[in-house]
Amino acid sequence: MGKAPAEKIIKKFCKIKHMPKIDYQKLEKKLKYERKNAWEEMGDKGKKNAMQFSEGYKNFLNSAKVERETVKQGIEIARKAGFKNITEVKVLKAGDKIYALNRDQNILFGVIGKDLTRDGFSLLMSHIDNPRLDLKVNPLYEDSGLAYFKTHYYGGIKKYQWPTIPLSLHGVVMLHSGKKIEITIGEKDDDPIFMITDLLPHLGKDQLKKTLEEGVTAEELNIVIGSIPVADKKIKEKIKLAILEILNKEYGLTEGDFVSSELHAVTASKARDLGFDRSLIAAFGHDDRVCAYSSLLALLDSQNKARVQLCFWVDREEIGSEGNTSAQSVWIESIIAEILEKTGQPADLKNIYQVMEKSQAISADVTAGFDSDYKEVHDARNAAYIGCGVALEKHTGYRGKYSTSEASPEYMQKLRGIFDAQKIIWQTGGLGKVDQGGGGTIAMYLAKRNLDVVDMGVGVLNMHAPMEIVSKADVYQSYRAYRAFFEQI
Repeated sequence: MGKAPAEKIIKKFCKIKHMPKIDYQKLEKKLKYERKNAWEEMGDKGKKNAMQFSEGYKNFLNSAKVERETVKQGIEIARKAGFKNITEVKVLKAGDKIYALNRDQNILFGVIGKDLTRDGFSLLMSHIDNPRLDLKVNPLYEDSGLAYFKTHYYGGIKKYQWPTIPLSLHGVVMLHSGKKIEITIGEKDDDPIFMITDLLPHLGKDQLKKTLEEGVTAEELNIVIGSIPVADKKIKEKIKLAILEILNKEYGLTEGDFVSSELHAVTASKARDLGFDRSLIAAFGHDDRVCAYSSLLALLDSQNKARVQLCFWVDREEIGSEGNTSAQSVWIESIIAEILEKTGQPADLKNIYQVMEKSQAISADVTAGFDSDYKEVHDARNAAYIGCGVALEKHTGYRGKYSTSEASPEYMQKLRGIFDAQKIIWQTGGLGKVDQGGGGTIAMYLAKRNLDVVDMGVGVLNMHAPMEIVSKADVYQSYRAYRAFFEQI
């Protein structure tokens, strides 16, 4: 009988005189996944670029606190770069730059490629709504010597964070006459601000016994707007009438016009550098304007024009993407059809969906940044860390991966390869421990249209608070990643 396999292996092993020495440090570097600190990796030039890019982003934030303002800013940036409204163009050809508008709250920016039907498109989609307070339909009332606006919160907020901070009002009012009035009050240094009151600690014994969720209720989020009455003793609500008089003189508004208004209360503070080293940005609305801005700049700067490149900004994500300006709206199909028609290609529904099957997308959205004060809710191995680059999330969702899509291994590998080749600093991200929380994005609505899609964006601290925090390094790396996606996918 021949020798057993084990004996052969031992005999062969014994003939080796010297075992090769293994450099385990090199092996570890080769085999382990490890986050990199973007500031350490970027070098002086990269740091300078990150700082400069963030200045433009801060200016954008200060002028774009609600959806309509964000769309306006986007159009201004795009038109300076040579983009035209698609309604101005009868025929589209490769290299043309266009934008299309839906109800002033949803917009597409696009660069036309060679053959949409054959090649599909590359898409970055982000949302431009964010948690805030909206005025109720009949908001104005008077009580105990003060006039107030009643509010209804929009999106997922912690209600106790909103009293005692300076607020500004933004939005539009459609007067009975049909005239549209745009309102922004509280942003200029000489503007008045508005505020929600809170109970003083001397009288807060019972309040402090409540949970954070119960401490401030939705119906207590009433905004103080004035206190001087009209000089007429016969008027029952003197302060309310005085406020209406001011609004009528300034804007032509009557109380009935609130029914046809869209007014939001947001933080009055400007975007500010945070920290002695100015490495962070504190601002209202990082979620998700940080990805919207970076996406648009990536589109403008992309050098590869062979394929159709699209940047969508959508509304209503914070409340489930319901509505005609959201990611679920069929306006997406409608505008793809218009592009097909104007490039001389079939625009029937079958071709639209076949084009989508050939397309790739990134749901450009933020994720939870790891917060060392609340380690117990994070999965430290799978969280996004501030300053460690753009976060790539294979899936979002909650409790058993509900309300999400999940990117395929093939698509994840493709993106990893692109980012590593471009030396883009990226990391994985996630929304906390399993069963601890979670959340959804617009990725699943793109996946339903049969596109390859994955979530990718910036880690945020204080997400959904009146002032959120991001790293300038992460903002810059997200721009680089989005640009690489357009140029290489």
